[in-house]
Amino acid sequence: MTRLQRTAKRAFDLIISAIGLACLWWLIFVSWLLATLDTRMNGFFTQIRIGRNGKLFKVIKIRTMRILPQHITVVTTSQDPRITQLGRIFRKTKIDELPQLINVLLGQMSFVGPRPDVPGFADKLSGEDKIILSIRPGITGPATLKYRNEEELLAVESDPERYNREVIFPDKVRINREYVQNYRFMDDIKYIVQTVLGK
Repeated sequence: MTRLQRTAKRAFDLIISAIGLACLWWLIFVSWLLATLDTRMNGFFTQIRIGRNGKLFKVIKIRTMRILPQHITVVTTSQDPRITQLGRIFRKTKIDELPQLINVLLGQMSFVGPRPDVPGFADKLSGEDKIILSIRPGITGPATLKYRNEEELLAVESDPERYNREVIFPDKVRINREYVQNYRFMDDIKYIVQTVLGK
């Protein structure tokens, strides 16, 4: 990715995230309030993720799950008992993702890029795969679109964590590496449109 491409990508993120927050702050607030009442916890869920150049940051989402002490996996399936009924609606409509506009505005994320992973995945990349960490993680992207139904895929596996680690994650790395290596700004627009249209 050239310096001009990085500048254009960041300018786009900054302008659109500011507009998005100005227009959708009320929906984020209402969702936060409902999630707080639903889960009896802070309606905002934050989690440490791996960002650009391996720097840690806290991703912000609307809380969709309650805490179950006996269920501690970081891999979520569609049958996860921690997801509340309201949380399922938030996840299906992607409303839970809206607070990430704040992450984009702060420069921690981009609209398009590899999804930010929890420690133990992206921070373990090596060789040419490390190019993925040269850009900001994104809300959507080619790998995110391919695995739009990831939770359903994992739900039918006997060992979801192993399947994610050995099959899904390596494929996402391949897709995200190709995205960075062959970056085009118009591809970002295409991925955003596909995400909004649910394609």
